[in-house]
Amino acid sequence: RRQRQMCIRDRKEAGYGPEHVVRCGVWLDDARDFPSFNKVFKEYFGENPPARACVQSSLMVDAKVEIDCVAYKRP
Repeated sequence: RRQRQMCIRDRKEAGYGPEHVVRCGVWLDDARDFPSFNKVFKEYFGENPPARACVQSSLMVDAKVEIDCVAYKRP
């Protein structure tokens, strides 16, 4: 949830909301965390989630998840 809150803050500052996210890349330190991650993802994006790629990978920092998002807003 903390990672999601940081993404939300950064996008809000740039004038984007969850409806503008078109793709997310997700790295989980432990694949067993996928069900809990997926629950939070669904809570946030609801019925129309963006495209997503999710992989298990050792992270370079002491974290359990890393997320990048691509957002697009029509000019």
